Amino acid sequence: MKPRNPNDTRYPFPAIAAGATIGAGVAGALFLGGAPPPITLFSGVIVAILLAMSIKYTDQWERAVLLRLGSYKGLRGPGYFVIIPVLDRVAYTIDQRIRTAAFGAESCLTRDTVPVNVDAIAFWIVRDAERAALEVQDYDEAVILSAQTALRDAIGKHDLAELIQSRVELGHGLKLALEHKMENWGIQVQSVEIRDVIIPAALEDAMSRQAQAERERQARIILGTAETEIAHKFVDAANAYRDNPAAMNLRAMNMLYESIVKRGSLMVVPSALADSLNVPSLLGVAGAGGLVPSNGTGGDKREGAAAMAPEAATAVVS
Repeated sequence: MKPRNPNDTRYPFPAIAAGATIGAGVAGALFLGGAPPPITLFSGVIVAILLAMSIKYTDQWERAVLLRLGSYKGLRGPGYFVIIPVLDRVAYTIDQRIRTAAFGAESCLTRDTVPVNVDAIAFWIVRDAERAALEVQDYDEAVILSAQTALRDAIGKHDLAELIQSRVELGHGLKLALEHKMENWGIQVQSVEIRDVIIPAALEDAMSRQAQAERERQARIILGTAETEIAHKFVDAANAYRDNPAAMNLRAMNMLYESIVKRGSLMVVPSALADSLNVPSLLGVAGAGGLVPSNGTGGDKREGAAAMAPEAATAVVS
């Protein structure tokens, strides 16, 4: 919003009412004094207009820049104030609230020669209304043009990756650059935010494929690392079972038992695993538990073993 001249629009109702009342009183006094009616009417209208023009006002967030015959006389407001008609003029009414300025840079090259479009927004405020009125002709346009120039300069000093990943740092750098340029204008920059960085569609597809390839590479590395760790664990387990065959047999029996219990069906196992569950081993375990009767004859032991083998096999498989 540009600074505005309120003289054409801001005639407050109290000023109009007071001007009309006093103008009517002047006209009535002249009429009673014997003045001709045209002079009476003309005098009353002139007094009413001048009085209405002498009373001005500004809102709480505004300051009026007062000029007298072209010379700066100071700031007025907020509220009502009186000026000298014809001699005094309110040049500008300056808004001192925080304002926003949207700006951007199109087809600007980064340091690695990538064309980008950048949209940003600046939050700024007029701290010194006197400087803003006297030092710069149109501070609204000056803020936008300065911000665009600073943004293009910042883009040329950064790579595309830095531009995308370091938006906060880029905005802070723009804020400092604008403050340095506008410190004599009475304008303070609150913050600068980068809203969007737009890159060409072809480059965006290439970056997407690069990201996918990088993630696939990381997944393969993680999978290979897991396989290496598993292999080391298997080597440790093999070393533990190598010197203890009984533990190896028990582990094989346990694995077979768990498979049968969980699936609840008949399983066909490799011959090597079946050989580990041989009859002598099972009879040794059964004999240790007192399940095989001993009658002192070798033949009876063989018969008992022969009788025990099918039952043991049935117990393991079923």
